[in-house]
Amino acid sequence: MLNTLLTLRKASLAYGDVPLLDNAELSIAEGERIGLIGRNGTGKSSLLQALAGEIRLDDGEKQTKDGLRIVRLPQEPDLPAAPTLKESLILRAHFDEEDSRAYWQQVASLDAFLQKLKVNPDIDPARASGGERKKAAIALAFAQSPDLLLLDEPTNHLDIDGILMLENLIKETCRNNRALVVITHDRAFLDDVSTRIVELDRGILRSYPGNFAAYEQHKSYELSIEETSNRKFDKFWRQEEVWIRRGIEARRTRNEGRVRRLERLRREREARRERMGRVSMSIDSGEKSGRLVAELRGISKSFGGRQIIKGLNFRLMRGDRLGLVGPNGAGKSTLIKILLGQLPPDQGTVRLGTNLHIAYFDQLRAQLDLNKTVADTIAPGSEWVEIGGVRKHVKSYLADFLFSPRRADSPVSALSGGERNRLLLARLFALPANLLVLDEPTNDLDIDSLEILEQTLADFSGTLILVSHDRRFLDNTVTQVLAAESGGEWHEYVGGYTDWLKYRRPAPANPEPAEKKAPVLPARPARKKALRLTYREGKELESLPGDIEALEQEQEKLIAAMADPGYHRSPVEQIKADRLRLDELPKILERKYARWEELEGKKKAAEENS
Repeated sequence: MLNTLLTLRKASLAYGDVPLLDNAELSIAEGERIGLIGRNGTGKSSLLQALAGEIRLDDGEKQTKDGLRIVRLPQEPDLPAAPTLKESLILRAHFDEEDSRAYWQQVASLDAFLQKLKVNPDIDPARASGGERKKAAIALAFAQSPDLLLLDEPTNHLDIDGILMLENLIKETCRNNRALVVITHDRAFLDDVSTRIVELDRGILRSYPGNFAAYEQHKSYELSIEETSNRKFDKFWRQEEVWIRRGIEARRTRNEGRVRRLERLRREREARRERMGRVSMSIDSGEKSGRLVAELRGISKSFGGRQIIKGLNFRLMRGDRLGLVGPNGAGKSTLIKILLGQLPPDQGTVRLGTNLHIAYFDQLRAQLDLNKTVADTIAPGSEWVEIGGVRKHVKSYLADFLFSPRRADSPVSALSGGERNRLLLARLFALPANLLVLDEPTNDLDIDSLEILEQTLADFSGTLILVSHDRRFLDNTVTQVLAAESGGEWHEYVGGYTDWLKYRRPAPANPEPAEKKAPVLPARPARKKALRLTYREGKELESLPGDIEALEQEQEKLIAAMADPGYHRSPVEQIKADRLRLDELPKILERKYARWEELEGKKKAAEENS
């Protein structure tokens, strides 16, 4: 039986008059990998700080195993100034310099994890990118060999390759007697890493065994039960309120027990904290654009002698839903700026279509004026916005994005990262746009908001360009991928992230048709030599080489067709059928070759015995 590392009993914690933990219970055992989820502002980060002993509970009890070593990685790690990134990490961790042996063991462990995460330890920390700084801080957290590792949004600033490296590192390291609690909105990450999901909801911690997919099934059932229970409670409470107000006649026959029960019902209803509101998003796609949205011909771009785009030819048509995929620094944001005419290419031409109304979400949020209020950001100098021809008060519109009337009058500088993301989305969606360009829109959004954004984009009738490192978000949103590959090459693929992962180049199992060697086929056997084969087997053996060659040619033609830039505009039924056929062909070929070997062996044995 696994030992318990840490336990919370009747834990209470409040921020002002808002309870973050309300008599919450939690137990963490050895080897567990817990995904901690909940709406933004519910207190997830505060809970990690309480677990780490950095803040005290207002009430309740926390018990830990003797000698338990806890390390917490904050959302934005603070790296001290130092000549190199490695030296900055050593300063941050306060490695034990009095014990020379322990010090060098810690340094060696840090070196090992920096290497695993592909971090250059010698770069200047002040010039390191957000992704490099985050990976360096993750390496330090693992190097400190904690019994309980607490990670707060570790996937922020990481590209897909970095996220996959972190997933592997967690599964290699956090097992046996070590445990992990991680806050993240990356659902694919939670599916791959978590052994248990813990949800912080209205001050209560609820536990669900398994990964995020299992949680979704459990939660859907729970919410339906809760809504039914609340509906019955409210119906009964209203009936009792009607009874107590019936007047003189009711008061004469009033049952004191029933009165006390009504008072209890009132207290319960007042104490019941309603489920937090959900973001309500909609996009006004305005007038249709021309059929051609953008065309790139022979586009090349280099920075500092490094080519990030090389000879790109690409056409974006009305209604396309394009995802840009590639590691940090591959040039995704640069390609967007070239496509929008904000940055000239070194070579090639860009042609934009007609009647384009563009809404651009910048991952740096440079479009937000920190000195303006939230309301002025949406409707400068006015109290009204018009969405899809419907006039709406700006505070009512902001309420759809979970901004209270009081918050609407706050300066943008006072908003959290998640609130700034929601504000920028609210600003963009308030403008008619038939071309929506979203550069990392998922950063700092909680899972509920992510799912609503997905549905909103699914209902958008215009053209979409999306940059995201959220794999599930890409799969649920885009229908084609333009991927950055080696040497500045970009290639187009049908489908979302999963499809790109399956068919991306180079694909060892499916080499390029132009470079593929002709299949080595057996010589057609003469019928008269099939001595011990039945007549049917002889005919089958004779036809197999031609069958195999035809299947190989079909496979090559199908791969070439799916790689064509215009293929994604084919009917959905054809795309699905082609994918199924491409998956099926290798299995058919394998069976054909196995059958050919079997019949050839039988024939050879017959010849030797004759």
